[in-house]
Amino acid sequence: MSLTSQDIDRIANLARLELQPDEAERMRAQINGFFGIVEAMQAVDTTGIVPMAHPVAAIQDITLRLRPDVASEPNQRELNQRSAPAVERGLFLVPKVIE
Repeated sequence: MSLTSQDIDRIANLARLELQPDEAERMRAQINGFFGIVEAMQAVDTTGIVPMAHPVAAIQDITLRLRPDVASEPNQRELNQRSAPAVERGLFLVPKVIE
C-alpha cells in the first residue's frame, strides 16, 4: 500500500492540519516507509509461533510488581459535593444537553 499526495491532503484535512507542500511530501515519505516496514513484517511466516504477552518473557520469567489495592484517601463525597448546585443520592445532577 502506498499513499499519494491526494491521500495525505485528505488525511491532513480530516485532522484539521495545514501542511506546507514540503511537509506533506515528507509526511508521505515517512508514512509510506512505515507501510513498507509493516508489509515486510506481514511477509514473515509465523505459523506455529506462540504469541508472547511481553517480549522479555522469552528470556526471563515476568512477574508483575503490583502494590496492594488499598484505599488511601478517606471518603469525602459530602465535602466534595457541598459546592455543587444540585446533588441527589450522592450523584451530581447536571442539565440535559442531548435531546
